[in-house]
Amino acid sequence: MTQLALELQELIATMEQRRAKVELGGGLERQKKQRAGGKLTARERIHTLLDAGSFLELGTFVEHQGGRLMQGVEAPGEGVVTGSGTIDGRQVFVFSQDFTVLGGSLGKMNAAKITKVMDLAARTGCPVIGLNDSAGARIQEGVDSLSGYGEIFYRNAIYSGAVPQISAILGPCAGGAVYSPALTDFILMSGGSSYMFITGPEVIKSVTREDVTFDQLGGADVHTRKSGVAHLEYDGDEAVLRGIRDLLGYLPQNAREKAPVQPTSDPAGRRNDALLNIVTPDQRRPYDMHDVIHELVDNGTFLEIQPNWAKNMLIGFARLNGQSVGIVANNPRVMAGTLNIDASDKAARFIRTCDCYNIPILTLVDVTGFLPGVAQEHAGIIRHGAKMLYAYAEATVPKITLITRKSYGGAYLAMNSRDMGSDVVYAWPTAAVAVMGAEGAANIVYRRDIQNAENPEAMRAEKIRDYKDAFDNPYVAASKGYIDDVIPMEDTRARLIQTFAMLREKREERPYKKHGNMPL
Repeated sequence: MTQLALELQELIATMEQRRAKVELGGGLERQKKQRAGGKLTARERIHTLLDAGSFLELGTFVEHQGGRLMQGVEAPGEGVVTGSGTIDGRQVFVFSQDFTVLGGSLGKMNAAKITKVMDLAARTGCPVIGLNDSAGARIQEGVDSLSGYGEIFYRNAIYSGAVPQISAILGPCAGGAVYSPALTDFILMSGGSSYMFITGPEVIKSVTREDVTFDQLGGADVHTRKSGVAHLEYDGDEAVLRGIRDLLGYLPQNAREKAPVQPTSDPAGRRNDALLNIVTPDQRRPYDMHDVIHELVDNGTFLEIQPNWAKNMLIGFARLNGQSVGIVANNPRVMAGTLNIDASDKAARFIRTCDCYNIPILTLVDVTGFLPGVAQEHAGIIRHGAKMLYAYAEATVPKITLITRKSYGGAYLAMNSRDMGSDVVYAWPTAAVAVMGAEGAANIVYRRDIQNAENPEAMRAEKIRDYKDAFDNPYVAASKGYIDDVIPMEDTRARLIQTFAMLREKREERPYKKHGNMPL
């Protein structure tokens, strides 16, 4: 073997040794501890998420740049693994924080690795996925670590709506670290092993005297049921990663593309006779809107988003004849489907997400109105309800509205009426569109007739019937063009598919502006 060959062999050996050290992260003991806690390592998460053999690592040998408090501190890979790969053959970019290396803390070069893949994702028009498991800012680097967070937050905001951004919370996410996930499109959490909060239990106890655990303060249950910060909860790392793959299947690569169409064995013309047993004309008889959705969509598959928060409003993704659609629906089984502050926020955010990524919107309406009460008024239901109005009016994707039963008052508008920009509005024969329900309206409109009648109750019943005949049905609105057609319930799936096909090439221009001023 020549001298040059020996030198080359030594260089290759050195490279492999360095690579092996980086791939070992914080060492075997720390990796063992990570697995003992029911969590995968940073690299295992990437390989579970991506198609087999597709991961292309970037920034492998990046190191921290020293500083007085970092002298002699080793941080293989800088505590984060970054790169690109594919999910179902589609390219994505990913970063995975390594808790075994300095607790996955974020320093200047750690942030540089993350921003590198974010920039590449934006330039190539690909989704970016963050697998978060970090103790937060690297205190030893001081303001440099804060600068690193700022560079990430800036990109989260600038690239918002350009490429899908998905965050998985797979361990701690505290302090400033929570704001990057909060700026992304979707947050998925692992139940029992992840948490998010601004200030930890110790600080809270010292300031407010409240005793609370990590999980009680910011666990997955809290953020999927109480705060609405997170969108989906799964049991363990692997389930979260499968959830990301499933979610991504409904989204396009970027804002210039449409979501992929999936082949389906579910016939486009399948009849929906089951709906006749789900929704009845009796408005006091509740039903679960989930049952309606499952009956209409391909193979009954509905990926509900935020299923445990603001349950009076349903949002999520499904397919109609293979085409991704976003569904926004009242659920009359919960709070009679009324709109309150949380439901308005939930729907408005989802509507805007669909509009960002060219996903048509189907709105299913069964709503009595906005939730009345002093608490709602004082907490700003006017401002929050206006978010829904703004989101629907702003959205330029194909929009179909189906009124299944009642649609009253301002909530009729907030649920994407013709006036708010719906392209096509359908109603079932069970629908009723009016300023308010017949019983309440009769008490106001015919108050004197009822008071002066010999038998007020009989007169009241008669006036309620009169009001229903005159107003509380779909045909008055249809006669004025606010409803395009009253359709047979059993033909709904076929009609929706046909109408979305008609709207597929929809184009809508808006007046020039930097951006609108949504009531936040």
